[in-house]
Amino acid sequence: MGSQRYFLAKTDPETYDISHLQRDGQTVWDGVRNPQALRAIREMRAGDRVFIYHSMGAAAVVGMADVISDSCPDPKDPKLAVVELRFRGLIEPPVTLKEIKESGEFADWALVKQSRLSTMTAPEEFVRWMKDKRPRSAI
Repeated sequence: MGSQRYFLAKTDPETYDISHLQRDGQTVWDGVRNPQALRAIREMRAGDRVFIYHSMGAAAVVGMADVISDSCPDPKDPKLAVVELRFRGLIEPPVTLKEIKESGEFADWALVKQSRLSTMTAPEEFVRWMKDKRPRSAI
């Protein structure tokens, strides 16, 4: 996959769902406090892609975003990190956590093992699996 990396970022759809990102066009992804999740944010570089995941209700990967700036310290709290994301597209239909778990291919991935982790790298195998599953999506 070259130098482009993929990540997954969770959001509570009641707070900021994919339609907000679609409407806004781009946003600063902030509010991440967990050290492991912050490490993923700090690894993000312009040109990377992010799966947007709704964490509540029907938990699912619902869309894609492009990272448009390298991560940087959060101006409100320099101990934290932020990154700018631009809406790339919807994943239709969304790919549910149930489908991901039932595939049996990602049992060791943080999405399955650490349900509270908000941001993480996405394994290359998952990216390939998603491209096979949703070939016409903006992955």
